[in-house]
Amino acid sequence: MVVRSSSTPPLRSLPAPRLHLRYAAIINNAKQNQNTMKPVMKLCLAGVLALPWLPVLAQNTNNDNTQNSPPSEWLFRANECSLDLFGSVSVGQEVINHISKDRVEDNGRLGAGLGLNYFFSRNVGFGADAYTENAGHSFVDNTSGNLIVRFPFESVHLAPYAYGGGGYQFDPSGLWFGQAGGGLEFRFTKQVGLFADGRYVFTDGTQNFGVARLGLRLAF
Repeated sequence: MVVRSSSTPPLRSLPAPRLHLRYAAIINNAKQNQNTMKPVMKLCLAGVLALPWLPVLAQNTNNDNTQNSPPSEWLFRANECSLDLFGSVSVGQEVINHISKDRVEDNGRLGAGLGLNYFFSRNVGFGADAYTENAGHSFVDNTSGNLIVRFPFESVHLAPYAYGGGGYQFDPSGLWFGQAGGGLEFRFTKQVGLFADGRYVFTDGTQNFGVARLGLRLAF
């Protein structure tokens, strides 16, 4: 009687070292993102806590800059509506973490947009804007609304401002977000000015980005 020896094929072993290295890299990236987000979230929290005090500070600035001129001559007025025409550039969190001129030029996304603002007082108002960075894919990439507090200095035609709010991004991925930022406006006349500002946009911590704008502001 012939006994045939049976051979069991060897089990295929998993590349455990590679898996361990991959998991370690994922955990390391998560820790880096968490460490990066901590100062940003602290800054955003400080901005939110400061918002109730901004109108008081703005009112004090208002009193210091308008004592020698009637309201009809003010460049920055209450019940003022304005239209914004602007260009924008946005960069991702990685570029923000290692900001440089070359990184912005290589990775920045250029866009163009419109905004509408209304100041029910001289210092406090609301604004909404929308812009696109790829009209061939989605005509509107990003829309948002903000509470704005500005600090006019009539003698030099300048008004620094801070704002915060939120909105929705349609492209490249659909998501809700919050944002906070600040900027500076210069008025040539009561109706025409230039502005520049920047904002940090925070989502779920994985797709955060920053946006800078430069544009023309038409007030009426």
